[in-house]
Amino acid sequence: MINFLDFQPMHAQIRQEMQEVFQRVYDSYWYIQGKELDLFEKEYAQLSKTKYSIGVSNGLDALVLSLRVLGIGPGDEVIVPSNTYIATALAVSHVGATPIFVEPRMETYNINPDLIPLAITKKTKAIMPVHLYGQACEMDAIIGIAKAHNLYMVEDNAQAHLSSFKGQQTGSFGDVNGTSFYPGKNLGALGDAGAVTTNNEDLANRIKTIRNYGSAVKYYNEEIGYNNRLDELQAAFLRVKLNYLQEWTNQRKEIAQWYNEGLQLRNDLVLPYVHENADHVYHLYVVRTSNREKLQQELTEKGIQTMIHYPVPPHLQKAYKHLGYKQGDFPIAEEIARTCLSLPVWPGIQREVIKKL
Repeated sequence: MINFLDFQPMHAQIRQEMQEVFQRVYDSYWYIQGKELDLFEKEYAQLSKTKYSIGVSNGLDALVLSLRVLGIGPGDEVIVPSNTYIATALAVSHVGATPIFVEPRMETYNINPDLIPLAITKKTKAIMPVHLYGQACEMDAIIGIAKAHNLYMVEDNAQAHLSSFKGQQTGSFGDVNGTSFYPGKNLGALGDAGAVTTNNEDLANRIKTIRNYGSAVKYYNEEIGYNNRLDELQAAFLRVKLNYLQEWTNQRKEIAQWYNEGLQLRNDLVLPYVHENADHVYHLYVVRTSNREKLQQELTEKGIQTMIHYPVPPHLQKAYKHLGYKQGDFPIAEEIARTCLSLPVWPGIQREVIKKL
């Protein structure tokens, strides 16, 4: 059986280092907001090509904090892709604003910049592009729109560590940006974890305060905050994995190339398309076919596990029934949801697996 995701090869490679850092943190007797977090924040900021990185509890909280420090709240609108994981929209809802969905390009699955101006109203405060599946959005066009309309930009970089557009790294374009280190991400913790990146010192300091009960000095609370801290152990684990991320990313790209070579003659499949100015780090390798259920069953019989990302777009989820959307309102996102299928892609997978398709 070939699992959709298998941690064993990666974790076998770093087992000794991970056990050593566990022992180090265990014996430090300091488990929250200590030197491991400080060092990780510096190292992840360096990796992200930003001035500041703030470790937080998970990716959703990273997006919520990003929106909150920009002053986005009730009565405001935030433009998000219609084709994304629901966490993007949930972050907008959690600060009291309204997500406004914009269709993707069918080729890249990322938000279509040409359609963004049509969704802007007097209530619009921000654009939240999502670098879906690992491919960078068309950031120059999105930045141009944000500047022209005096809007904030918040990147959802949860699936695109080390991806880039025209050479600039994702997670470094926006006013403030959120990412996830959920275990299955390209850079994954051994539990929930996330981070915010920014080049703005005031925003960085405020996020540090809000994530810690609204307190910059112990027992003195400047505002109503949260407990959104990244703990020392996860920070330490992530520090180890940071050293391998480029190697693992290269492997993901090589695996994607194996798929491209092996599946190029399959007329029933639409393979991933990469924009000429974008990098793709293949958090997911997604194909499309009108015969998805049949293909998925065939692969299951061959012992290859697949997944669907995502079977129901956000606007059709029960959670967003109150927005009044119906089937057909966002046909491109709905078509992708009907036809997409994600194939296994993880560091350590062997080429023989791809040959089974």
